Amino acid sequence: VQLQASGGGLVQAGGSLRLSCAFSGRTSDYRVLGWFRQGSEFGREGVACISNLDGTTYYADSVKGRFTVSRDNTENTVYLQMDSLKPEDTALYYCASARWRGARLKWDEYESWGLGTLVTVSS
Repeated sequence: VQLQASGGGLVQAGGSLRLSCAFSGRTSDYRVLGWFRQGSEFGREGVACISNLDGTTYYADSVKGRFTVSRDNTENTVYLQMDSLKPEDTALYYCASARWRGARLKWDEYESWGLGTLVTVSS
C-alpha cells in the first residue's frame, strides 16, 4: 500500500485546512484509513479514522466536533477537514492504513504509513 498525504500549511487559529491522502494497493490492505499526528509536545496521537467498508468514523475527543474524516473511493482518497483550528493542533499529520477492520486510533493497529504533512496553527 502506498499513501501520500498533502494539504498541510500555516493557518491562523480559528481557520480551516483540508488534508488529503491518496492511497493505492489491494483493497484488503486498507480496510480502515486513519489520520495521526505527532507534535513537539506529545507523541503520536490518533486523530480520526474511517472504515473503507461502511464509512464508519471515529474521532479523538480532542478533535471531535471540529475535524471530519471522509473518503472518496472513486478517487482512492481520504480527507481530513479541520475546522476551528487551535495552536495545539500544530503537528505533523500522517495518514495510515490498516488491514484489520477493527482498527481504530492506536498507531500499532496500522501497517502502512505515508509521509507526514506539516500543519502549523498560529495564535
